[in-house]
Amino acid sequence: MTQQKLSDTVPAAPGLEAAGPVTPTPGALSALRPLGLGQARLGAGGLLGRWRRRNAEATLPHCVDNLHGSGNIGNLRAAAGESGDEFAGMWFADSDVHKTLEAAAWQLATSPEDVGLRSFVDGTTALLARAQRADGYLNSYFTVVAPQERWARPDWSHELYCAGHLFQAAVAAARTGVSPDLLTVARRFADLLVERFGPEGVEEVCGHPEVETALAELYRVTGHRPYLDLARRFLDLRGRGLLGHGRFGPRYYQDHQPVREVREVTGHAVRQLYLLAGMVDVAVETGDLALLDAAERLWADAFRSRTYVTGAHGSRHREEAYGDPYELPPDRAYGETCAAIASFQWNWRLLLATGRARYADEMERVLYNAVAAAVSSDGRHFFYSNPLHLRTGHASTGEEAAARRLPWYSCACCPPNIARLMASLPGYLSTADDGGLQIHLYGDASLTTPDGRRVEMRTDYPWQGRVELAVTSEADAPWTLALRVPAWCAAYTVSVDGEPVRAPVRDGYVRLTRAWRPGATVVLDLDMPVRQVAAHPRVDAVRGCVALARGPLVYCLEQADLPPGTVLEDVRLDPAAPAVPITPGDREDLPDVPVVLTARGLVADAGDSLYTAGPRRERTGAPLTLTAVPYFLWGNRSEGPMRVWIPVAAAG
Repeated sequence: MTQQKLSDTVPAAPGLEAAGPVTPTPGALSALRPLGLGQARLGAGGLLGRWRRRNAEATLPHCVDNLHGSGNIGNLRAAAGESGDEFAGMWFADSDVHKTLEAAAWQLATSPEDVGLRSFVDGTTALLARAQRADGYLNSYFTVVAPQERWARPDWSHELYCAGHLFQAAVAAARTGVSPDLLTVARRFADLLVERFGPEGVEEVCGHPEVETALAELYRVTGHRPYLDLARRFLDLRGRGLLGHGRFGPRYYQDHQPVREVREVTGHAVRQLYLLAGMVDVAVETGDLALLDAAERLWADAFRSRTYVTGAHGSRHREEAYGDPYELPPDRAYGETCAAIASFQWNWRLLLATGRARYADEMERVLYNAVAAAVSSDGRHFFYSNPLHLRTGHASTGEEAAARRLPWYSCACCPPNIARLMASLPGYLSTADDGGLQIHLYGDASLTTPDGRRVEMRTDYPWQGRVELAVTSEADAPWTLALRVPAWCAAYTVSVDGEPVRAPVRDGYVRLTRAWRPGATVVLDLDMPVRQVAAHPRVDAVRGCVALARGPLVYCLEQADLPPGTVLEDVRLDPAAPAVPITPGDREDLPDVPVVLTARGLVADAGDSLYTAGPRRERTGAPLTLTAVPYFLWGNRSEGPMRVWIPVAAAG
């Protein structure tokens, strides 16, 4: 069979309006169409806008600096024959360059005046072109260190994983018009993959899924069908044991069972979630309902019994992996930052495919908690793993179990992953369909649908539940504005032009249909009482505990807010004060935290002995007022113990 080459197709150029991280083709089975970065713009105010600004001003430049300082750029220079330096870092270090390039492309789409970022993109793209082999192959480790092992270790090499991140960077650069040259580099490599692994080619899959979703997106931006066909082929080949047993067994690689037959999420959490994102991409582009059904079935398994209250995934450090059902220890939570980002991306794809609000709910939960917690308030320090309890006396056992955020890692997958998500964040706010506009994430933003419907959104969310919207476009015919009512919200009100309206929730959204006129206003007010969240009884590790939450935010206790000499693990919530157990408040010494929670607590004393002959009886001491801060902000004031799940004192 003759393969279509790069020169046979012309890349699509949809313009900035359609530019976004996921853009299904017009014929895809997607229920919703995402708005591009030119159609959804975050304002400077609001938490999401501040996060994106911090990313542009601190996180992204920090990543660029560390790519130079840690040797990633030097590796590519060595691959291009421009230096004799030894290879530095992990063998998949190229992927961090590619993720940072993707972040830079999304950022430049809305900040074209950033000369330093433009120089990084242009210079790095040219360097990649010089490092690329004549046949299109591009990987600095296997060019400089181990050319004889090229394609020899699919279970370990990450060659296709690195290629996938290159493709996603190229898609971003092409969609935003930042660098069409990067697409040329990526397509040369992609054509090599089609030639080697395509129909009747080598039957092989990558030990670290990621290339599947990247190939699907590369198809979407170019219209070159062999890329999509190769993504589907990789999925079809998975589950045949092609990767061997390895150190942790085939379940670690998700290679133990065909993807359409699997019933539970397994193995390395990031690999599983990237694979699931690719499954959805291929399913909607090929009309493969069995593949989409499998992704939704695995979603149910992951979120019913294997996901932390913060939205984090992965409970085992040894394999960076999912555990058994309800195996969710807070102090040993792995909760890798990249897994949180992958969950956000997977849920976005499922939301586009189905329109179901539960996927937007999960995007919100993981973004405001598991993703946000990974970045310091200065934007230059990061968590790799994200525990829900840092014990008193905790001894860090390496980078992946650090007690504080670190500026960089030897395996630096997480910081540039954060950078690319935050840079593309406007592309995840809202969607459109033939009937109107849907808003999934709330923030200060301007939204415009492809057919010209425009809405301005203003809100202090997630600190307050009031969302104000103003329609600024003319309409000759009715259209529907759909606003998500999160699953955590038990009561809400809606008004249009100052008049209350009855608007029932259908599948998680209130839907307002009008022939909207310029100046029309809508106010959605979401009730935000403080909630005490209890885990399923089978989660043994937190039995007898509750987590505090308000709106989408999970809160935690920090040692910094306890009286001197109080040990965090001795603190209990007092059940004897049910009338006003927790109230929102504010603290002058926490100026960056608009809402903290206060609760009545007490200190328990169970004695010094580790074990007793019978059931231990705790003695309670003096009451104290507990202060809880948003989990995503923990560890920004000082290093010290923290916990999300708080024991409730025994009554009586």
